Amino acid sequence: MLPVFELEDYLLRHEARATVSLCASGLETVGLGRLLSLADAETLALWQGLVLEYSQPQGFLPLREEIAGQYETVSAEQVCVFAGAAEAIICTLQGLLRPTDHAVVVVPCYQSLESIPASLCETTRVSLDAANGWTLNLEVIEAALRPNTRLIVINFPNNPTGTIPERAILLDLVELARSRNIYLFSDEVYRGMEVNPADRLPALVDVYERGISIGSFSKLYGLPGLRIGWAAAREPEVIRAAIGKKHYLSICPNSASELLALMALRAQDAIVPLGMDLMRRNLHEMTRFFERYSKLFHWQEPQGGCLGFPELKTNLPAEQFTQQLLESEGVLVLPSHLYGLPDTHLRVSYGKASMPEALSRLERFTQRSYRAGLSV
Repeated sequence: MLPVFELEDYLLRHEARATVSLCASGLETVGLGRLLSLADAETLALWQGLVLEYSQPQGFLPLREEIAGQYETVSAEQVCVFAGAAEAIICTLQGLLRPTDHAVVVVPCYQSLESIPASLCETTRVSLDAANGWTLNLEVIEAALRPNTRLIVINFPNNPTGTIPERAILLDLVELARSRNIYLFSDEVYRGMEVNPADRLPALVDVYERGISIGSFSKLYGLPGLRIGWAAAREPEVIRAAIGKKHYLSICPNSASELLALMALRAQDAIVPLGMDLMRRNLHEMTRFFERYSKLFHWQEPQGGCLGFPELKTNLPAEQFTQQLLESEGVLVLPSHLYGLPDTHLRVSYGKASMPEALSRLERFTQRSYRAGLSV
């Protein structure tokens, strides 16, 4: 049985009380009108003639071809489209893992990356090294491996820390996995959102024959309402097994959403730079804020994604801080216990146009709290 999804349950209970969010997980949302205005003639004609029948279980072929074109080694047959990255994670992991297997999960991470494997087989959590900037320690991963380890789960740029390991470290991880014939399952929903493009890692599916790359339209493209994600894997049996699990869930993708996703991919040069420019401007302002209040927060500037993970330098638990902020200023941030970590950090975000207003309210709250002796 799966446990309560702590982060999503927290949002369900508190999101409606917020007037502005400082924890949104993606870039500024793209409107339908704008997306249609960017559509090429082919996709616009398909949209106007769309019949809402069941679509292909593996996904609309032109969309799979476009997704495959984002990689170096993948064909359309090696891509499966799902109802968001969430379904891609569930189906692919369920298709791979058996009760006799063992999995290693690098944490912190989005909860399903840990909870799904743990519901299927024995798992070992390996934490990023918080004391050294959330670095990835391969020696710790290697020590966690067993003869029956089938899969290692990673997530870079990392949710929630924004860290990205060096390319050489990732390639060393690939060699470690290859030497043991272990799958590498890589949640790459924030790939393409590097603050410095030079930090971008190769897709796992491109550098490892047993690499599995998970992608989404919810983050980089600002289209979470489409509920379209995908898995890319070079081994045919990985895709076949994932489709077998998908038969119990969505059966097939939403055909309207698939067409809109195809429009977005073909128009990405007009969509992505605007969202990324906003993200980088907001990150600059957020970093300045944490520099001003360095007595209250320890801030490590993220390398990628639109999430940050400041540490509270106070005796106040993070959840108490977030609740007081929500009640007094209507700003929603997330406490770190939602990631199975000590309640000492906050998850904040900087991908939305509303971020400056949310940050202004956080500053007002911080000033009041600081004067009241919050800094201990």
